[in-house]
Amino acid sequence: MFSSHFRLALATLFLVLGAALLGKPVQADDQPSHVVDLTIDNFDAVVDGSKAVFVEFYAPWCGHCKTLAPIYEQLAGAFAHAKDTVVIAKVNADDHRSLGARYDVQGFPTLKLFTTDLKNPLAYDKGRDLESLAQFITDQTGAAPRITKEKTYTRSLTTAEFDSVALDPTKGVLVEFYAPWCGHCKQLAPTYEKVAKIFANEPNCLVTKVDATVEPELGTRYDVQGYPTLKFFPAGSDTPIEYDVGRTEEDLVTFLNTHCGTHRLPGGGLDAQAGLVDRMNQLVNDFVKSAESGRQQIVAKAEETAQGLKDQYAKYYVKVMTKLVSNRDFISKEITRLDKILKKRDLTAANADSFNIRKNILDFFKQVLPNAGGHQEL
Repeated sequence: MFSSHFRLALATLFLVLGAALLGKPVQADDQPSHVVDLTIDNFDAVVDGSKAVFVEFYAPWCGHCKTLAPIYEQLAGAFAHAKDTVVIAKVNADDHRSLGARYDVQGFPTLKLFTTDLKNPLAYDKGRDLESLAQFITDQTGAAPRITKEKTYTRSLTTAEFDSVALDPTKGVLVEFYAPWCGHCKQLAPTYEKVAKIFANEPNCLVTKVDATVEPELGTRYDVQGYPTLKFFPAGSDTPIEYDVGRTEEDLVTFLNTHCGTHRLPGGGLDAQAGLVDRMNQLVNDFVKSAESGRQQIVAKAEETAQGLKDQYAKYYVKVMTKLVSNRDFISKEITRLDKILKKRDLTAANADSFNIRKNILDFFKQVLPNAGGHQEL
């Protein structure tokens, strides 16, 4: 008899192979893709005139294709309910060059809508945002999309509210001045939104944008000469800093960490320094070096210091010191507990930040304690 693990692996293999044969790939995150993969073998069977087929001719190395990919997947999902009317598909024209040549593909990505006249597909030459693509398909096929609006983390600013947000003396604010028709702005948009999500739990470091075609006075006021223009407004200053470094996620995150004093990581999460408080760290060193008889006095001093600090996690240092007085294994046990919590998928971003900061503080204690790898000696 086959083991359950073997049967599960075999079933998964058949699922992936079956999806490939049907032109329906399975995404890496185990969510089925609604984009039909076309090849030289199945192209004519899918594009047969019985329904409209919107085809993206792409190449794996094409940067614009990679930018379009998540939007195209959303487009396919929006029309998944109307598969008898329209199919959203793609073909790797680098692998299947004969298909590209057949339909005069000169660059990537090239988008064409096939209807009943298979020899003369309708070329798509409008915007590559979800709304424009969906509107084109609706106009040509009559199928209505079901678009689920995703939460937006980038805050849009108007002239009326700009000063109260961007010039708030307690906040550092990154502002992108953009135009809806700007190609470079569209290319930056998904990266900029990722950065906004990464900093969503930083109340004093905001990622915002201004449509300079709708708010032209703001563009004039801050000498915006082209799009996109990014400017950072530091806390306590009315004079912006010109953002003139790279536009990758890593570049933007590094810039904001430097100017906001935050500790965010590309992709999300916090680095190992997040939540550490210098004055409390010094007291931890004093606590570890002190004789047992003097530790309660240091705990009392730490409690007094924490009360005078604005940092909410300063009090956690006091809690750890208090626990260590009576429980030498507290550090290792608590780190193990937090590691288990942080592996939970349903953890909110705010809670993940809180637990990571506590773990950072515990790791600092662990570093300065003698015999930090196991049973702590105090």
